[in-house]
Amino acid sequence: MKPIDTTRWSEGKVTALRQWTEALYSVQVQADVEPFQAGQFTKLGMVIDGEFIERPYSYVNPPGARTLEFYFVTVPDGPLTQKLTGLHNADTLWVKRKAAGFLTLAEIPPARHLWMLATGTGIGPFLSILQTAEPWNRFERIVLVHAVRFAAELSYRETIEALREQHPGQLEYIPFVSREDTDFALSGRVPAAIVDHSLEQAAGLAINPDLSQAMICGNPAMVDETSRILQERGLLRNRRRTPGHITVENYW
Repeated sequence: MKPIDTTRWSEGKVTALRQWTEALYSVQVQADVEPFQAGQFTKLGMVIDGEFIERPYSYVNPPGARTLEFYFVTVPDGPLTQKLTGLHNADTLWVKRKAAGFLTLAEIPPARHLWMLATGTGIGPFLSILQTAEPWNRFERIVLVHAVRFAAELSYRETIEALREQHPGQLEYIPFVSREDTDFALSGRVPAAIVDHSLEQAAGLAINPDLSQAMICGNPAMVDETSRILQERGLLRNRRRTPGHITVENYW
C-alpha cells in the first residue's frame, strides 16, 4: 500500500460512535480539515487488510465546529461501514481535508420558502445547513421533510426540536414513515404526497415557482421522481448557467 498522502488526508481521532438503529450510526471525529460550506461532503478512509478504503460522507456538523460528525447506514458486505461500526474512542479515522459538493445555500437562488426533502441519511447535509445562520436570515419559512421506512429511523429529532425552539414559526418538520403506522408522521412516499397535495397541507404552504426553492437529497429513485413531479408543477432544475428551483444530490 502506498503511504497515505497527509497533504490530502487528515489523521482524525474518533471521539464518539452512536448507534441509532441496527443499521444507522453516526461517528464523531476530531480532525484538521479545510473550511467547507454547510451541505458539502468529504471522504472518510481506513486501512483495511492492507488497503486504504475511502467513501464519501456528508458533514452533519456546521462549518467551524471542533467536532466533525457523519451519519451513515451500514452496507451489507461493505468493507468500510462494517469497520466504522466497530470504532472506539481515540481510534484513527482518516478525513479528507478538502470538501466537495454543490448542495449548499450558495447555489440556491432567492426565495421566500425553502423545502428540504430527504430520505434516510440524506438528512445529514440539511442538518449541517440548518445549524448555520444563513437559512434563517434568507427564508421566511423552511420545511424539513425526512422520509424513512420505520419510525425508529427518524434520527436527530432532538437536534431538530432544538432548531424549532430556536426559530419558532419558521421551521416546519414533517416526517414520513412508509412501512408502519404512526400517530404523528405522514404515511407513504414523498412524491405521492406532492401529487395529492398532502405534503403542502401538512406544511401549510404551497409549492410553486414564485415562492419556493427545493433541495432534495437521498436515494436516487426518490430524487428523480420528486424532481420530475416538481418540474410538472413549474419548478425548474437549478443550474449555475440557468438558475432554477430544484437542487439535488443522490446518496449512492
